[in-house]
Amino acid sequence: MGILSPSEPKPEAFWSTPTETLLLSLSSQRGGLRQADAKDRLARLGPNLMQPSQSQSILKKIVHRIFNPLVAILIAAAAISGVSGDIGSFVIILLVIGMSLTLDIVQEHRAELTAEALRQSVAIQADVVRDGAVVSLPVSELVPGDVVHLRTGDLVPADGVALEVHELQVNEALMTGEPFPVSKNTAPCAATLPAEASNALFAGTSVVSGNAVMLVVETGKRTRFGMIAAELATNAPPTALERGVNRLGVLILRLTLFLTLFVLLAHLAAHRPAMEAFLFALALAVGLTPELLPMIMTVTLAKGAQRMAARQVIVKRLSAIHDLGAMDTLCVDKTGTLTEAKITLAAHIDPAGRTSERVLELARLNAAFQTGVRSPLDDALLTAAGTLSGWERIAECPFDFQRRCLSVLASDGTERCLIVKGAPECILARAATVEIDGQSRQLDAEQRAKLDSLQESYARDGFRLLAVAIRPMPPDQATVCVEEEAGLTLVGFCAFADPPKCDARDAIKNLASLGVTVKLISGDHAAVVTHVAQAVGLPARRIMSGEEIAALTDRALAAQVGHVDLFARVDPDQKRRIIAALRHRGHVVGFMGDGVNDAPAIHTAHVGISVAEATEVARAAADIILLAPDLSVLGAGVREGRRTFANILKYVRMGTSSNFGNMLSMALASVVLPFLPLLPLQILLNNLLYDLSEVGIPFDEVDAEDIARPQAWDMAEILRFTLVMGTVSSLFDATTFLILLKIFHVNATQFHTGWFLESIATQILVIFLIRSRRLPWRGSRPDRVLVISSLGALAAAVVLTLGPSGSMLGFASLPPALLATIALITLAYLAAAEAAKRVALKSRRKRARKFKWGWM
Repeated sequence: MGILSPSEPKPEAFWSTPTETLLLSLSSQRGGLRQADAKDRLARLGPNLMQPSQSQSILKKIVHRIFNPLVAILIAAAAISGVSGDIGSFVIILLVIGMSLTLDIVQEHRAELTAEALRQSVAIQADVVRDGAVVSLPVSELVPGDVVHLRTGDLVPADGVALEVHELQVNEALMTGEPFPVSKNTAPCAATLPAEASNALFAGTSVVSGNAVMLVVETGKRTRFGMIAAELATNAPPTALERGVNRLGVLILRLTLFLTLFVLLAHLAAHRPAMEAFLFALALAVGLTPELLPMIMTVTLAKGAQRMAARQVIVKRLSAIHDLGAMDTLCVDKTGTLTEAKITLAAHIDPAGRTSERVLELARLNAAFQTGVRSPLDDALLTAAGTLSGWERIAECPFDFQRRCLSVLASDGTERCLIVKGAPECILARAATVEIDGQSRQLDAEQRAKLDSLQESYARDGFRLLAVAIRPMPPDQATVCVEEEAGLTLVGFCAFADPPKCDARDAIKNLASLGVTVKLISGDHAAVVTHVAQAVGLPARRIMSGEEIAALTDRALAAQVGHVDLFARVDPDQKRRIIAALRHRGHVVGFMGDGVNDAPAIHTAHVGISVAEATEVARAAADIILLAPDLSVLGAGVREGRRTFANILKYVRMGTSSNFGNMLSMALASVVLPFLPLLPLQILLNNLLYDLSEVGIPFDEVDAEDIARPQAWDMAEILRFTLVMGTVSSLFDATTFLILLKIFHVNATQFHTGWFLESIATQILVIFLIRSRRLPWRGSRPDRVLVISSLGALAAAVVLTLGPSGSMLGFASLPPALLATIALITLAYLAAAEAAKRVALKSRRKRARKFKWGWM
């Protein structure tokens, strides 16, 4: 069938084609492709990327923004201004549009480059046979015909068939929804459904145990996962951050529609010129809209990602910074997170608790003969002294998370036996006898009670136990299956130590001070989990086991999960259920893990966190990757996330309150004054200068209280702040109106000039009050970039208003007495604004305890 181009029909059921036929049709061989051929195919077929590129061309970005309703209104206003001969308004409107689009597009492009660089730094690799040698390449470089080696924990990088398998089991929950691993073989099958194809491997699934060699048949968007990802990307649900922004947009839209329609109808009812009323109403709409919010958000998130990268936190999804700052519950795995993950063999004992070399020998045989990726327990066994000579491996039943054990069939030349090691409760459930002093004894209730007591004594001291059992097998048996893991004889236990990290206690205390509750979720024994929790300062008031979770419905689990500190003996799906239950209870949840069994929980959490050394499955599921696997690094990331979100909220508070106050003043004044309070182009100039004054916000420092507790969108607080601060601003605007008209008896041009100066000065200078909840001299210092952008915009406003270009913009010179009065009004407003700020924010701390996350 030849190598298919992207335009050719998608092949169906490739797994039913004989392997040699597939190799021939793909012009490949079991020894892989030549590098030159692979390079040619990559150029023709494109990279092996499952999701469509998030980057768009500059033209598409411009078109997308032009069709934004607010931008479309501005363009319409510019066109009308040009046709009517108002060249000044035409130029100013186009300038606002051009600068907003340019800043937004340029920063978005920079953020895309930053995000792509971060993605490349954690890009998934695959072991590919090229020119007869196995090399590690990014999965994006795979092409049809490539031969790839897979091991336990690997993510299947493309669609294809198995050429070789060794006890291979694959998690295909991504396609089927079934959490149980599926065994794979190399024989072509006649199945019509992918889920029934026993020899097929699909992109996005993961290797649970065993290893394999696969032939790549389809890559990129032609894979089953790629087609699903492309379809989902076209209808991708908004993130938590986007939902918050959308709610903010609805709030602003309502205010805008109310004011602009009110002004437009009032002007038309007063028989004022329709064109003038229309342009003024459009200018009000522009003035109420924080046009630079997307740009401010993008800059702030990108800067946050860069600062977090400097703190060894790699952000794969920029909006995850918001979720990290809002996180109030962090669930962590035990090994490698709270402990050193440097496991050592502490003891090897028989059922009576005595040291036993036989137990060690059998455990080492099992560890040495398994073909999957060895666990730290296996490494600890193999580093122990001893010999394995005289034994031969025959077959294996690989480990999986349901059985929680691993079996090898081995022979010493005279007899064959099944050697099984695994979790003690799983081995005991399969055992019928127990070996003491070389004799098999019935595993009765008395003997089981002694074994339980022995396990508890080790577990209380923080040791993890691994049970070892055997079963004699027929001398001619060459295979073994899971069903034969029954009627076992318990030989003893191996005890392992994994001490807590020396800085874990401080890290837990640090997260607690940030308002983050840490819950420990582990597959280990309850006593071990309790011991580690107590060692690092975690509360252990209530512990829940996997057996208890299995007996609960999702609703029942959600009702209890908030009161549980520790979870023990849980499987991967139960980890996922715990995370989902916490989300259902309204918590913003992070999960930190590094293994294949952690991937479902990482994917389910608001913030999926992994480490650079994690399995590819865990890294692929994560939103954030830590370059250092400890909680102290995560604490720094939480602080940075909250700083980032705090700066976004600064712009929202400043923009909505200031814009609303000014536009409310103009809307009311335009009804009672015989002339417009400001010309449309002056409104747009005011809005442009104010936006420019705030471009330094992403670089600003924040107060300690902004970092101390989780933060999230609170529309009630934003509306309250907008109404309170906007009303105070309007009251001072009204005072300014009266002073200008009744005391100084100014004409329309002087009125425009005086109010423009008062408006822009109060808007810009109040930034230094609103940016902090504290008194200005007691809060955090404003960043130099914010100082320069704000004062620079104010200076530009004064020059444009009172300088030579003022007459072109409809301004006039003012007497010194009036200028001095405007300065006093500005100072009085700042004092009133500081008092109003305290009223607007006084109930924040109370509401912070009542976060509502229904929008998440």
